[in-house]
Amino acid sequence: MTPMMQQYREIKKNYPDTILFFRLGDFYEMFGPDAELGAKVLEIALTGRDAGPEGRVPMCGVPYHAVESYLAKLVDKGYKVAICEQVEDPKLAKGIVRREVIRVVSPGTVMEASMLEEKRNNYLLAVTVDQGEYGLALADISTGEFRITEAKGENAQIKLIDEVARLNPAEILASSDINADVVSKLRTIVSNSLTLVPDQEFNFRAAVSVLRDHFGVLDLRGFGCQEMVLAVGAAGGLLSRLLEQSGGSLAHINKLTPYSLSKFMFLDHATRRNLELTRTLREQDKKGSLLGVLDYTQTAMGGRLLKQWLEQPPIELAEIHKRQMKTEALFVDYLLRSDLRDALQDVYDLERIIGRIVYGTANAKDLLALKHSLQQLPVIKTLLERQAVQNDALADLTAQFDSLADICALLEKSIADDAPFTLREGNLIKTGFRDEIDELRYVAKHGKDWVASLETQEREKTGIKSLKVGFNKVFGYYLEVTRANVSSVPPDYIRKQTLANAERYITPELKEYENKILGAEEKLVALEYQVFGEVREQVGRAVKRIQQSAGVIAQLDVFASLAEAAARNDYVKPVVNDAAKISIVDGRHPVVEKMLRDELFVPNDTELDQTKNRLAIITGPNMAGKSTYMRQVALIVLMAQIGSFVPATRAEIGLVDRIFTRVGASDDLATGQSTFMVEMNEVSNILNSATAKSLIILDEIGRGTATYDGLSIAWAVAEYIHNPQRIGAKTLFATHYHELTELAEILPGVCNYRVAVKEKGDNIVFLRKIVLGSADRSYGIQVARLAGLPLEVIKRAKGILATLESQETSGKARREISAASDGAQLSLAVVPEEVVPEEETEGERIVAALTALNINQLTPLDALNLLAKWRKALSE
Repeated sequence: MTPMMQQYREIKKNYPDTILFFRLGDFYEMFGPDAELGAKVLEIALTGRDAGPEGRVPMCGVPYHAVESYLAKLVDKGYKVAICEQVEDPKLAKGIVRREVIRVVSPGTVMEASMLEEKRNNYLLAVTVDQGEYGLALADISTGEFRITEAKGENAQIKLIDEVARLNPAEILASSDINADVVSKLRTIVSNSLTLVPDQEFNFRAAVSVLRDHFGVLDLRGFGCQEMVLAVGAAGGLLSRLLEQSGGSLAHINKLTPYSLSKFMFLDHATRRNLELTRTLREQDKKGSLLGVLDYTQTAMGGRLLKQWLEQPPIELAEIHKRQMKTEALFVDYLLRSDLRDALQDVYDLERIIGRIVYGTANAKDLLALKHSLQQLPVIKTLLERQAVQNDALADLTAQFDSLADICALLEKSIADDAPFTLREGNLIKTGFRDEIDELRYVAKHGKDWVASLETQEREKTGIKSLKVGFNKVFGYYLEVTRANVSSVPPDYIRKQTLANAERYITPELKEYENKILGAEEKLVALEYQVFGEVREQVGRAVKRIQQSAGVIAQLDVFASLAEAAARNDYVKPVVNDAAKISIVDGRHPVVEKMLRDELFVPNDTELDQTKNRLAIITGPNMAGKSTYMRQVALIVLMAQIGSFVPATRAEIGLVDRIFTRVGASDDLATGQSTFMVEMNEVSNILNSATAKSLIILDEIGRGTATYDGLSIAWAVAEYIHNPQRIGAKTLFATHYHELTELAEILPGVCNYRVAVKEKGDNIVFLRKIVLGSADRSYGIQVARLAGLPLEVIKRAKGILATLESQETSGKARREISAASDGAQLSLAVVPEEVVPEEETEGERIVAALTALNINQLTPLDALNLLAKWRKALSE
């Protein structure tokens, strides 16, 4: 085996689960199976290379200067890439150049700006388990965020899965002790970016040691997490993996922040999906979501924070009121808000820039972006101080704000305004910052001036008018003379190269200046790179200060965004309190009203409490606006609890600890679950998790099964939720089972609402208004007509409906319906309205229905339902 391939094999042996990028000159090469996989995924040519006794091995490569785009493709597919660099100068190497893996890039450890979404965190998660309870640690290496939490107690598994779904990580490290069902659910969230690791990697004692060493502390009490054994274990395992895989410093990960799931509103995965908080159901797009309506942030940091707030509203009144005050301060002061947003527009992503600076991968453009951002900080501070004279709502943020004038001054003096993207070309440092650089720059510049004047001098000296001075990397500087003038060449010229039509010469004097020029340029490039590294390191030492100001800027950006959304969309400040009610006047759906182009949104009132209006049953046709209305109530509550204003004329929101939605369902093919099973799983989660302080949105419970089964389930669910001894939660319950409206006469906290509809002959007009009372029809055929079903289908449906309505319990009616169709195509014949003789008694009808029954196809539940119905009919 060749020495180079032997070196490759030794390194690859330590990174078996990665694609190894092996640096050879200007390329990163892949060999063997890595090459075959890389060529396929990256769509590049697969070649081969001699490997000694093994013969030729597959090989492919990518240029080092364009490596990011290739890395992005591999990481996006869930692969890990080990970057193996030459760690010594080939000119100084004895034998083969020494190479080492400097970092491992995986979906959760990406630092490159081009591979990250600006307004979305890129989390690496670690999950560990012990006796059915879970510890979770998350880190965003690009920003330095490092947090931990635990999922314990009842429904710990559900809490874990919902929290992981909320975080939507790029990659997960999961303990191998976690059961297969949980692992399967985690895989559905991150696809192929889940790695099972031995549980001992999350050992508590080892984790404490790793964390203490990294943070330079004696114990973890200062972080307030000493009791979180599982979460600390996950954090230690996660940090160990990051330290192992990273090639740079992780000094920007400088604090560990614990958080409790119980301090935030619980939003399960189905609810976040149904309410379309951050992306739409169909297109998975931000536009059309609540985030798309509220996001007027000017910075990437603010965008990420707003997304976090939307997915994790607080349930502590003090925090909500504090946020409301800040939003209001920027809402009422238009000039302050406008000036602040203008200043924020010129602030780059400070969190990720300082992350790259500390990590050691920041280039000159990053430092210039940081300087440009820091130049805006004094403007922002002046605005905050001006506001403090009128209102102290932002005083705490003002106190934390550091304008970082010293860092800005350092960057202003040191980094050249036109510095190149790469760091090995020179021109990084400003003139006047370092004397030695200025001297070398002078020598290099004036040496080139001398060479430029040499051509004129030599032409005059030799009389050869075509003489030229040239340069190449092989021979350096030379004098070129055409073959016709060779006889005029002076004796002190030394021939260096013969061409077809010319000769190239050097002189001792030219070589002397060449050494000065090239030596100065080489030293200059090396020195500029060294000084750049020193400046970068000095800026990196201010990481905590920069992160603190970045955090303040992110918050200001979010409050300005919420205030801007309120001003543009006519929102009002809601009253948020501990009262057990939700009262909304003229509420609107924040997203739907923005999407309407040719019509005005129809507002609706809402009154929910835990006495007379605990459970509202809403009836009305499809497409009339029931789902929009219920979702708007949930979104208004959520907006109020993140500190936002809301789309209404007036709103009072009693604190809600959880929002649940059961809106629509589809088959889950991956797990083999039917639509009805998915629906029942979601309902089960609600019944097992909701409390009296929850808000529940239910849309069409039970429609995925037989009519009587569905009605029975819907009825029982409504009773269970309504019962204060069970749940007693505020609930909006939309249904087409009109029988459920009878609950209002039976249960004291149930009230009926319907969507108003105007009829014009066979046509209907949806008025989009929620009014008291219940609908007596679902208008399904009219809606089907609006949807464009063929006229013959509509006519046939009307005939069938007439028969079913007149002979609801008669098997004879169904026989008549079947007889009216030839089984191959639809009949246009209208079924007679009366198919049973008028003199037939109730008993005779039941006998007829019983005779027509196919007992072999009758389920026990169907039989019980029929018996109950016949008994009731006879008793009446």
